[in-house]
Amino acid sequence: MKKKISILAFMLFAACLLSGCGKRTDVKQGEPFIYALNGDRTGLVKVSYAISGKDVVQKVENMLKELKKPAEDIEYSATIPKGVRVQNLEMKHTIAYIDFNQKYLGIPPLEEKLVRAAVTQSLVQIEGVRGVYITVDKEELKDEDGNPVGILNEDDFVQNIDGSPSSYEKTEVALYFANGSGDKLVRQQVDVKYSSNMSREKLIVEKLMHGPQTQYAYPTLNPAATLLGVSIKDGTCYVNFDSEFLNSVYDVRPEITIYSLVNSLVEGTAASKVQITVNGEKNVRYMNTVDLSQPLKQNLEWMGNAE
Repeated sequence: MKKKISILAFMLFAACLLSGCGKRTDVKQGEPFIYALNGDRTGLVKVSYAISGKDVVQKVENMLKELKKPAEDIEYSATIPKGVRVQNLEMKHTIAYIDFNQKYLGIPPLEEKLVRAAVTQSLVQIEGVRGVYITVDKEELKDEDGNPVGILNEDDFVQNIDGSPSSYEKTEVALYFANGSGDKLVRQQVDVKYSSNMSREKLIVEKLMHGPQTQYAYPTLNPAATLLGVSIKDGTCYVNFDSEFLNSVYDVRPEITIYSLVNSLVEGTAASKVQITVNGEKNVRYMNTVDLSQPLKQNLEWMGNAE
């Protein structure tokens, strides 16, 4: 009897190996999952995983531990490589701030893009997490061109399943800044190099926050503000900042700040209007002057000349 049971168990085990049953990469429609790297670390695969934890921080902690765990079969490999550790984790508003140790910088460039994509696209599935900000030994993570990566969300990545991230591309965008007096808008045509994984709307907002490239135009948006999210739906571009956005640090009219953002997005994307929110709330007045409760259309009446 024992011999028969042993033979049956072996047959079941062999059948399972041949059919691939029980593989964590067999994720069906609607099942919970995280992203891991494939076996040769050249693309992403979905791996079954049920989110657990009593609050957002614990859910993020548990998921990061799972992303670090050795793979259970040859179809995938651990997202976070051996030797790379999470030194600190903080949740501010809806952004997960993750600080890795120096070993992170030793990840090969192509693989690092995949790690970044997998970590971000996994964590934003947690309710209450809308973005990820990565640092290494408290220094902001930079791309291979030396540019800060900034806050990442799912819009920054194309679907990288079984493939590598897209490369960098060049494009031209029209950005609206302030004139020398801060009471008119100045339009600038800017050449930018960007990752094709990044949405055009996010590219425009980030470039506005970085400020103009010439001395004939002046910045409008508070660079200390955090962009929590930006997306386009049904012709409206939704831009969500944290409360720091409401603190003006430049001597410009409130309307100039708002319409530098609105005009740039309407001209540079498929959106016809822009809804600005602060921590997800739209019932806000910017500097007690500009009503943000409704989507705003492009307004060229504030145009002037560079001074």
